[in-house]
Amino acid sequence: MLHISNVTKLINGQPLYRDASFEVFAGEKVGLVGPNGSGKTTLLRLIIGEERPDTGSISLQNQMTLSYFSQNVGEMKGRQAIEEVVSGHQILAKVNQDMRALEKKLEDPSTTLSDSEMENTLNKLGDLQHDFEKMGGYDIEARAEEILTGLGIAPIDHHRPVEDFSGGQKMRIALARALIVMPDIILMDEPTNYLDMETILWLEQWLKTFKGAILLTTHDRVFMNNIVNKIVEVAQEKVTVYTGNYDFYLREKDIRKQQNEASHGRQQAMLKKEEEFIARFKARASHAAQVQSRVKKLEKIDQITLEADEEEMEVMLPELPRGGNDVITFQNLGKSYADSEGKPKLIFQGLNGMVARQQKIAVVGINGAGKSTLLKVIAGKTEATTGSVAIGPSINMGYFGQFVLENLHPDMTVFEEVQGKIPRASDGFVRNLLAAFLFKGDDVFKKVKHLSGGEKARLVLSYLLTIPHNLLLLDEPTNHLDIKSREVLLDALKRYQGTILFVSHDRYFLKEISTRVFEVSNKAITIYEGNYPEYLAKIKK
Repeated sequence: MLHISNVTKLINGQPLYRDASFEVFAGEKVGLVGPNGSGKTTLLRLIIGEERPDTGSISLQNQMTLSYFSQNVGEMKGRQAIEEVVSGHQILAKVNQDMRALEKKLEDPSTTLSDSEMENTLNKLGDLQHDFEKMGGYDIEARAEEILTGLGIAPIDHHRPVEDFSGGQKMRIALARALIVMPDIILMDEPTNYLDMETILWLEQWLKTFKGAILLTTHDRVFMNNIVNKIVEVAQEKVTVYTGNYDFYLREKDIRKQQNEASHGRQQAMLKKEEEFIARFKARASHAAQVQSRVKKLEKIDQITLEADEEEMEVMLPELPRGGNDVITFQNLGKSYADSEGKPKLIFQGLNGMVARQQKIAVVGINGAGKSTLLKVIAGKTEATTGSVAIGPSINMGYFGQFVLENLHPDMTVFEEVQGKIPRASDGFVRNLLAAFLFKGDDVFKKVKHLSGGEKARLVLSYLLTIPHNLLLLDEPTNHLDIKSREVLLDALKRYQGTILFVSHDRYFLKEISTRVFEVSNKAITIYEGNYPEYLAKIKK
């Protein structure tokens, strides 16, 4: 259905990939994986024609339809949310437009048509109505409402102007616009970013039952595992295909790496033996024919290249100060904000309890429930409305959140930003630290304003995890990180000996770290003893 054949793409003269080839067949669910910057999004843009390959070809089977969701939703204005979603079905919109034009023509009393012209016009209108019905035109608004609701836009908001929605909500509307088309193939670039858990689960189920093909990138390991049956890896200037889900890909990749190392070792041993023979006997006339034969043999051999290990973050945790056993104490804690009319809007109230040393607490709830607000209150970024939150003795707190990313200094370099956070560290220490977080060579002189979301996240984590904080408040620390970087961060937080409160929509992350759960829901916070899987079991009951 979709054919990628011998595609090479260069950026500033450097190859993202050479001679890349793979196919997506009807109904296949394909995951596109690789480290940040490897060219996954560029590949999607090549497929839709926004960019062109330097060599090779990309083709879509005749009459096949395609839709594309990207993180760049573009400018949205002038329509209601429901209208914006319906507009995504451009073919249907064109048929509808042609129908309306013919109906207007027939209704216009000034129009004079001969019998044959009238018959032709009615036939055209009938064909258009048939096509409109066949494409689901008469129930498209109902489907648009169902998709919008599933993606977390409440029915009461379906007819609001798109200008009134937040950036995250516009992402959901754009995603609904891509889904409404019901194409033969959907291309999706990080569809789970900014979605809450409830919405991720809805989207996952929708994509699992979707009859068409899917090619998607996502940093959510569980989401990918539950959907895809094929992996296309973009890494080290090449594209490799694996048949299976993400877990299968990891196992198969490890096996292939071991086989490559074994084959390389055997070939090197053989080459060494042949070269020793040549060196030993090349001066002897009696062995001249044998030496020449072996020289020619070596010239014809395709040497096996040892696959290089992918670069990944390295997190060296500092030794932490002990701190008290009672890390955070809540007494009747509550928070309200003033709405647009100045009236108080309750976020949560009545939180009583205590966070003990070395607990790792997952803060969960739907978007807008108040998860980030709770962390901000604890971090002192916003004041509590009622009650109090007390931080225990000898507690040194570190905070990661959107607030922190937005307040990086845009005109500073990467080096200057980190040096300002750990001023006593030597230049060599800062450089080594940045290298461990994949800022190497001239990357340390990049201006912060030119960094991607993933690079900004790595920048903040580099100093946050190096300073000896014995309490970490982490609000979506995995956003923008690729899967490998998420796993490195996960390993670091497992080893971390301090206390953590964290917000995440990554189910694998939640399952692996949490020892306790705070659920923010219905303007209250409920405390569940046990980890995230135990919490799920309790709420299911």
